[in-house]
Amino acid sequence: MKRKMKMGLIGLSAAFLVACSSGSGDKLTVGTDAAYAPFESLDGEKIVGFDVDLLDAVMKEAGLDYELTNKGWDPLFIALQNEEVDAGISAITINDERKKSYDFSSPYFESINMILAKEGTSIKSAKDLEGMKVSVQNGTTGQEALEKMFGKSENIKKYENNVLAIQALLNGEVEAVVADNAVVQEYEKNNPDKKLVTISDKENFDSEFYGIIFPKDGEHQEEINKAMKKVIDDGKYAEIYKKWFGEEPNVDVLKQ
Repeated sequence: MKRKMKMGLIGLSAAFLVACSSGSGDKLTVGTDAAYAPFESLDGEKIVGFDVDLLDAVMKEAGLDYELTNKGWDPLFIALQNEEVDAGISAITINDERKKSYDFSSPYFESINMILAKEGTSIKSAKDLEGMKVSVQNGTTGQEALEKMFGKSENIKKYENNVLAIQALLNGEVEAVVADNAVVQEYEKNNPDKKLVTISDKENFDSEFYGIIFPKDGEHQEEINKAMKKVIDDGKYAEIYKKWFGEEPNVDVLKQ
């Protein structure tokens, strides 16, 4: 009888410990595509960038343990749909089409597409790209913007990431790249020997906002939003922004 009681108590204790550990030791998995400097890129095996530092600040503020993993662009969205990751951060634009399949945090970055071309180009605006071969990262708003203007043309060359899209320009396979302004400006600044220029066109490219992405009806969105607001309000966001972009952010636009 005593033996049975003792074994029962041991079993209850073990069950209690398992329950506690599973409830308090959860680590969130966050996916990214680490080929999009300065937002996320690889430094050796380490993922670095603006998104990486912001995510860390937000997760610490929210008191959430997490692991950031490099999934690639298209595989990240598949992983979200299959709930293989709890969230994603990868300069992902919040738009109505994506909202049908995913949830988003509040906005954390304002962006606009920009053109990257070689010095001496005749390109002055996005309309000048008509009939030209232009590279984009597949599945991005750069592709969407060009297809909205010119239709699904074979001249719009789609690549797995922006590194390959820019390489196509350097190789002479295309005449321009369309990607987010921070990405093309960062590349131009860091590669003066490539003799490239950036061309802005706020008339034909709409302003857009990035957000942390979640599986539809996933968890933690509310607490991450609260933490994001705190990080923006207390100046930590501006500190991270200045580190990566060398200027003060317009945080007011994120609060609208």
